[in-house]
Amino acid sequence: MSDLRREQLSEWTIAELQRLAIPHEHFAELEVVSGDASFRRYFRARLEQTTLIAVDAPPENEDSERFIELADLFRKAGVATPEIVASDLDHGFMLIEDFGDDLYLPTLLLEQQSGSTDKADKLYLQAIGSLIRFQKNIDCGRLEPYGRKKLHEEMGLFEQWFCDGFLQLQLTDADREMIANTFCFLEEAALDQAQVAVHRDYHSRNLLVLDPSADSPPGIIDFQDAVCGPYTYDLVSLLRDCYIRWPREDVKGWCGDYFSSASEQGLIGDIDNMQFLRDFDLMGLQRHLKVMGIFARLHIRDNKPQYLADIPLVIHYFLEVASHYEELATFRSWFEQTVLPVAETKLN
Repeated sequence: MSDLRREQLSEWTIAELQRLAIPHEHFAELEVVSGDASFRRYFRARLEQTTLIAVDAPPENEDSERFIELADLFRKAGVATPEIVASDLDHGFMLIEDFGDDLYLPTLLLEQQSGSTDKADKLYLQAIGSLIRFQKNIDCGRLEPYGRKKLHEEMGLFEQWFCDGFLQLQLTDADREMIANTFCFLEEAALDQAQVAVHRDYHSRNLLVLDPSADSPPGIIDFQDAVCGPYTYDLVSLLRDCYIRWPREDVKGWCGDYFSSASEQGLIGDIDNMQFLRDFDLMGLQRHLKVMGIFARLHIRDNKPQYLADIPLVIHYFLEVASHYEELATFRSWFEQTVLPVAETKLN
């Protein structure tokens, strides 16, 4: 991203503040907040009476119009997404509500270090409440389907970017056939699930604590890739988070909270707890294969090597869960013998 775009964004921000009559006499410059795993960048504008986030989303790479549509769709479903204050779709600039910097992840990590789960329980129950709310209230017809082609393409990132690109494995035709068969099995499992609104990145780095003193729902960001897909997708993103790991019993308890509420709301059909946990596990396997590929791509293509540090946890999740399913025995054995030794060397 060039400094020119930042200068243009700053000039546009000042013009919009003037147009909207928002006091900004002491506004000096945009402060870097963060970039993310996309081409989007975020800056903070500190004003007399408030702060706003200025977004740089290059139109050749990012669909800001869809971002605005989905922010409104989620907000009307009763969950907290940033209000869009101003936008210039031609240039890919936006001014949006500032949710602050209090992400779930640092709070949850501190909670782990303290040896307590009281605050974590509270945060996860609030996140599950918001998840249930938008699953119930968003019309899936407003979203693109998370179909077989997309599921397959995403798992294909594991083969293309993690195995071929990062590990530089020499996969045989038999290896690739076995991988394709595994993908097909996981696709079928995902498509057999009840289909609901899916955020697609519902985890501790995209949820913010808006009011630490209250039982308020989380602020939700990074929703621009939402689709209509499997009901367990966001739950597994949340509870088998690629950035923080919880004991199996804690995850099982939070899964139970979701299952009870989703069943009462009629979201997931007439399934028993065993089928629910199977759905949850298999959806996680699809997601974690995808994530291995995405993190490798971020390193190779986008020069973001920091994501490599999160791959070992993703591998741990995958192997732990796959060990419980006979259908994954061949793939898991191949992974442990062929992929894991090279991955451990490269990642270390």
